Amino acid sequence: MSGHSKWATIKRKKAATDAARGKIFSKYIKEITIAARAGGGDPGANPRLRTAIAAAKGVNMPAGNIERAIKKGAGGGEGSSYEEVHYEGYGPSGVALLVECATDNRNRAAGEIRHIFSKYGGNLAEAGAVSYLFKLRGLIVIEKSAIGEEVLMDLALEAGADDVNAEGEVFEVLTPPAAFEPVKEALAKQGVPSQSAELTKLASLQVPLGLKEAESVLRLVDALEDNEDVQKVYANFSLPDEVLARLAH
Repeated sequence: MSGHSKWATIKRKKAATDAARGKIFSKYIKEITIAARAGGGDPGANPRLRTAIAAAKGVNMPAGNIERAIKKGAGGGEGSSYEEVHYEGYGPSGVALLVECATDNRNRAAGEIRHIFSKYGGNLAEAGAVSYLFKLRGLIVIEKSAIGEEVLMDLALEAGADDVNAEGEVFEVLTPPAAFEPVKEALAKQGVPSQSAELTKLASLQVPLGLKEAESVLRLVDALEDNEDVQKVYANFSLPDEVLARLAH
């Protein structure tokens, strides 16, 4: 868990100014399309779609792109035939990786993911090899300047959260999947702004990395995230503050 929100924050800041922002938009368009296809085009009745739209807005995706993606998914038209698949493997230093994809060509995706693992010092594993390490959780990140820890703890736990952790300049509110929306709504009603809010997969076992090890693992993670079929990459590494500071620059 350690360093999760801090590394995620660094990645979001990079994404906001990255020349490859179009690729990021593409990933969110896929997620919105899949969510709309699975649960309908009304965000009010489709929590997955609501979360996907919020995430897309967080990277400043134009409203028109979001609306078109919803229509594609809900209408079952072009662009709504993505298949969700996942791959499991190990990276350098024995770091476990869970890779979620949305693809219109399973064979192509499998070949490209295998190649990326091999190129950057990792290897694909059989289904179930690492997925047992990861558990679906709601994660809401709130800046410490927005609210006191005790007040946040009372609000979050009352709404169904599991825990509130202090990590650097932020609080991490952890929830069971079913409580994610109620907790997010309870905080919003009290005017508590969130830096991010997502359903994610957190590992029960963490592998601490030094700078050189982190650089090797992150080369693999970055290559995977850069693939057009990859939606999300989950890994079980942890980074000390000094390593995060070096990587941020």
